[in-house]
Amino acid sequence: MRVYNPIEKFNTPVEQKTVSDIETKSLGLPTGYEWSCVDMNDEVQAQELYTLLSNHYVEDDGGNFRFDYSVEFLKWALTPPEYNPDWIIGVRGGEQKKLFGFISGIPVKMTSHGKTIEMAEINFLCVHKKLR
Repeated sequence: MRVYNPIEKFNTPVEQKTVSDIETKSLGLPTGYEWSCVDMNDEVQAQELYTLLSNHYVEDDGGNFRFDYSVEFLKWALTPPEYNPDWIIGVRGGEQKKLFGFISGIPVKMTSHGKTIEMAEINFLCVHKKLR
């Protein structure tokens, strides 16, 4: 006789995909904006990301509290061993190709119930306040 385990139903993936299952065609952006990889080894681009996040990332309702990650921390967080530079993505626009949006992914290995699975950890989703 099988014993019912209520936790068992929670021990399954919500959705499980491989890299080959992921759409390779990028989503379209409004005219004047383009997708762009952000090179964290380029000091200018790293500083530009810092500026975007320090002005437009997580903040309280009154705009008094905001995360302020240093450039050094961002480089450390976004370039772990085996990172993929194509997963550090910005949205640029205007004549100066200013950074208006950002999202990143890093590879991680998660272990649950003795099984290790390679996954992507998504972080730093940020859009300039004027474009929200």
